[in-house]
Amino acid sequence: MASFKLVLSDPKTGKSEAKELKDSPAQLLIGRKIGDVLDGATIGLAGKIKITGGSDKAGFPLRGDTLGGGKNYVLMTRGVGYRAKEEGSKKRKLVRGGTITEETFQVNAKLVDEPQKAS
Repeated sequence: MASFKLVLSDPKTGKSEAKELKDSPAQLLIGRKIGDVLDGATIGLAGKIKITGGSDKAGFPLRGDTLGGGKNYVLMTRGVGYRAKEEGSKKRKLVRGGTITEETFQVNAKLVDEPQKAS
């Protein structure tokens, strides 16, 4: 069965918390892509969350502009997975596609809107 570490950030407070997802809540994330917005109730959280990134078991980052869930070598000038030492440099780096698979270890997400509080 799938298990993920979900790091959920709250942009309003600037704080984040980590949760362990196993079995059926983790299965709901498989096949989702970076940028997808889901209802937090499906995985046991309040509000809506947006998937912003993640990494696999070996530490390779998920990159939203790379298709699929497998590893690919991508020619990069900047962005997730590459820090240029000098301006204009390019390098071919190994990254994982933007789709969450069984090999994904950590999923980063942010809270899009908070649940309404009863007054």
